[in-house]
Amino acid sequence: MKKLINDPGDVVSEALQGMAAAHPDRLRVDLENRIVYRKDAPRPGKVGLISGGGSGHEPMHGGFVGLGMLDAACAGEVFTSPVPDQMMAATKAVDAGAGVLHIVKNYTGDVMNFEMAAELAAADAGTEVQSVVTNDDVAVQDSLYTAGRRGVGVTVLLEKIVGAAAEEGQPLPQVADLARRVNDNGRSMGMALTSCTVPAAGKPTFDLADNEMEVGIGIHGEPGRQRLPLAPAREIAAMLVDPVVTDLPYQQGDSVIAFVNGMGGTPLIELYLMYNEVAQLLDRAGITVARSLVGNYITSLEMAGCSVTLLKVDDELVRLWDAPVNTPGLRWGA
Repeated sequence: MKKLINDPGDVVSEALQGMAAAHPDRLRVDLENRIVYRKDAPRPGKVGLISGGGSGHEPMHGGFVGLGMLDAACAGEVFTSPVPDQMMAATKAVDAGAGVLHIVKNYTGDVMNFEMAAELAAADAGTEVQSVVTNDDVAVQDSLYTAGRRGVGVTVLLEKIVGAAAEEGQPLPQVADLARRVNDNGRSMGMALTSCTVPAAGKPTFDLADNEMEVGIGIHGEPGRQRLPLAPAREIAAMLVDPVVTDLPYQQGDSVIAFVNGMGGTPLIELYLMYNEVAQLLDRAGITVARSLVGNYITSLEMAGCSVTLLKVDDELVRLWDAPVNTPGLRWGA
């Protein structure tokens, strides 16, 4: 494998050291527990927001710590859930008296470990914790790492919108309800042109021929709906958009945030080309794009491919989306 690493076993810890060195104005990093904190956390009166998961999906989650998004993110090994002790330490550290919201992608290890951490924090420090599980992937019902649908692209949009609400001082029940509303109104589907290589494994997670693509892929390389011959971008866009639109379903007159996400190895020129195809499909369906996001935000190491996420929005959700954010991975208005 060809990677910019030293030792495969040190990738996560050395990357966290790099985050700390690159963003001392915004972040502080607990290297021992592998937790990225907002520099000014905890903030009195503010609900603390925590997420986390396996590394290899950057900038998700550590890159979304900061003003207007998360207060802390727990990093596991590559594609491996953080442990409950990490999550409990983060929960206690960001609790400023208003409670803590856990934002959890629907992967079995993440769900189980966050649940355990919430129980431990409540018993040890009396911290009030609520949890919201994202499960927006329409591709498959069950997968290698999940019971039920996988949590993918809507997690990024949820962390931004809910982060803005917490920044305003909204109380924990209201923030949690908002998170559930965002998850309920978001749907995603992805595809891959190549596999990815986990540093510790040293070889691709799966084999995909040069003339093949995997539609419905998961962010850890989990199998998708089907393996097909490579197709033009407009056909791929339809393969992703049509199942997403029909699942909620989205209807003529709806307004959405349209998010075309890169899986890590696809250049922006191709992502913008894909966004153009997605936008045309939505226009023909009578769906209005209120806001858009294009880029690599929830990745799978160097996998080439993309995903499409649609979030049905109203004026309140758009207002919260537009609110200032200042994180390493997402920044505007601040």
